[in-house]
Amino acid sequence: MHIAITGNIGAGKTTLAYLLAEHYGWDVLYEAVEGNPYLADFYGDMERWAFNLQIYFLNSRFEQVKTIRNAEKSVVQDRTIYEDAYIFAKNLYESGNMSERDYQTYTKLFESMLSLVQPPDLMIYLRADLPKLISQIRKRGRSFEQSISESYLSSLNQLYEEFARTYTAGPLVVVDVNELDYATRPADFRQVVEQIDANFTSKVL
Repeated sequence: MHIAITGNIGAGKTTLAYLLAEHYGWDVLYEAVEGNPYLADFYGDMERWAFNLQIYFLNSRFEQVKTIRNAEKSVVQDRTIYEDAYIFAKNLYESGNMSERDYQTYTKLFESMLSLVQPPDLMIYLRADLPKLISQIRKRGRSFEQSISESYLSSLNQLYEEFARTYTAGPLVVVDVNELDYATRPADFRQVVEQIDANFTSKVL
């Protein structure tokens, strides 16, 4: 099975992916952040590096899709190919940081890839408000993320809410993480597991 975790920057996707993989015995695929050659430049100059970064992430996510297709056990994925197009690229285009030409080129490439993509068997959306996101971003201390503006995170949050509201490709569970700290509080992690089990165990796990 393919289980995907979706959510804004700092929502806690990577931590939850690791914990769920340990709990259920799944393999895990993380987002290509460490070693990404564009991220630091992007946060310094979004308009210049938006297209480069989005193409890098899109290719990385498509490589993960191929890995998942050939996997012999269930896989939990940290962020999905859908978010690359419907949230991050769309936000960059709407904010004027990606040109019409680059956005159309990107969208056509995404649509070609999407014809070869199977949707996740389960999508988990981590809903987090700005204070939670900002706190998490500061806590993990990535230098290139410290310049992320509240307006940028807010725009992404709006698109995430729209995405969750209109997603119909498969089952989706929404987890409000604003008051949760499953990295340090086992009871909070159990709460997430119970929410997943209650809704989807009989269907996909």
